Amino acid sequence: MQNIINQYKASINRAFEQKISLHIRGGGSKDFYGNPSANANSDVLDVTAYSGIIDYEPTELVVTACAGTRLSDLQAALDQHGQMLAFEPPYFGSTATLGGCVATGLSGPRRAAAGAVRDFVLGVRMLDGQGNDLRFGGQVMKNVAGYDVSRLMVGAMGTLGVLLEVSLKVLPKPPTELTLQMQMNEVEAIEKMNQWAAKPLPISASCYVDGNLFLRLSGAESALHAAHVKLGGEVLAAGNDFWQSIREQTHDSFQSGNVLWRLSIKPTTPPLPLPGQQLMEWNGALRWLVCDETVDSATIRAAAKNAGGHATLFRGDESRTNVFHPLDPGMMKIHRALKQKFDPAGILNPGRLYPEI
Repeated sequence: MQNIINQYKASINRAFEQKISLHIRGGGSKDFYGNPSANANSDVLDVTAYSGIIDYEPTELVVTACAGTRLSDLQAALDQHGQMLAFEPPYFGSTATLGGCVATGLSGPRRAAAGAVRDFVLGVRMLDGQGNDLRFGGQVMKNVAGYDVSRLMVGAMGTLGVLLEVSLKVLPKPPTELTLQMQMNEVEAIEKMNQWAAKPLPISASCYVDGNLFLRLSGAESALHAAHVKLGGEVLAAGNDFWQSIREQTHDSFQSGNVLWRLSIKPTTPPLPLPGQQLMEWNGALRWLVCDETVDSATIRAAAKNAGGHATLFRGDESRTNVFHPLDPGMMKIHRALKQKFDPAGILNPGRLYPEI
């Protein structure tokens, strides 16, 4: 395995010396996400060879795996001990890797109840833009002052370093799950989701689409029965299939081929008056907007900002270069400083997160 790391180091050192940018690539299942590389002539650094589970302690609820490990293989190992990645990461393809999961920072339907990717990252091992082998964090939860550097890698799109290993906290899988379906309008759905989120109910996921509110209940069978009586609604027999279709975006709502926007906003925000079809998750905090490419991005981003959040161009319209919501000058200054510290020559995935870095 050290030979593989040495090969990665050699590639980085060569790129550093020749000022050639590197496109860091794992399984490629999320190549569509983020800005295109700022340098069309960049070399590809394939990091899938460094794979496998390094350490797994089921009783400690901690797993450490190589970044090139496929998510399907990692989840299969966790399944044997009745455990899971609680943030329910989307795969978007069978080749999805742990490194890509962390680099994109995307969470699935369980995020509102369990937490986001960065909430479960305990430590990382990585190569910076000069080929230095660095370790941050560990395998236990700690409360410390200052930057939690390992979590800076979550959502960094590979612009700060090449992930080698990741330590994650895992959780037991719920003994029982049940999906409820109930008809209501959008205003009612937002009100209900926020009302129920504030109560001690075993709701692990929520989604509103096509005039129907879907709720997933997770926990002991008795708790689920009591919650069902209180909430009402009909049981959806194919509940697992439904949530997988939302997580992997195979649901009909995502299949139009139009542009897809991801709006992260305050959950209590009323229905957004934007053209196109909308799907809600996370108790209303995540709004997916499917619309025509002629819809002005400034209008969408203004609506998200007014709702206390931001908008990301998730899929489609690759001609646009500013996929992520623009940062204010103060935040951009911090991002530039981090990029300069970890990747002084700017060779790692330049432009993938923001065109300026």
